[in-house]
Amino acid sequence: MVPNDELIRIIDLLNTTYESEEAWHGPSVVEALRGVTPDMAGRKITPNTHSIAELVFHMTSWRIFCVKKMQGDATFDITTPDKNFGALPDKIDDFEWEALQMELSLSQEELVNELDKRDDDEFLEDIVPGRDYTYYDMLHGIINHDLYHTGQIVILKKVLTFKGVGSSYAESDEDEFGSPFGSSYDQDDYY
Repeated sequence: MVPNDELIRIIDLLNTTYESEEAWHGPSVVEALRGVTPDMAGRKITPNTHSIAELVFHMTSWRIFCVKKMQGDATFDITTPDKNFGALPDKIDDFEWEALQMELSLSQEELVNELDKRDDDEFLEDIVPGRDYTYYDMLHGIINHDLYHTGQIVILKKVLTFKGVGSSYAESDEDEFGSPFGSSYDQDDYY
């Protein structure tokens, strides 16, 4: 039997990126989503950006893509915007937000379980059904994909928090520049 050292490292990276509180790169997916309210999740900072909820849907969709490909499904694809980022409402309620996070968690579990079924590393060099890249590339791709979108979520969360979304600041508390911090802003506090 061929060893599965590389597969073990990939599973470890998938888990670290997803939920570790000690990832060297910064917050994991789970850490980045901590404290995101349904109101924050559904908000777009500009009309042409994705919301946090859409990014979570997107990350789930690509995990499902990986699982389907690992199961040998050559025809499965994410070809429409609805399959890729979802057709989510502008306002996300508590139930919808919890469901999106649960689906992401389940897709992570499903992907790791699919990898756990493998006995060795040999399959990593096989071409993914319906694609022109290997399983090795696909699995490292999903790890990088998570890191990219986690960074977006962190930035969106900071912008939305600054705007007072999902916090105790009401929009009526904003000053004439849209800041929830009022006119008592002292730039020395931020440098």
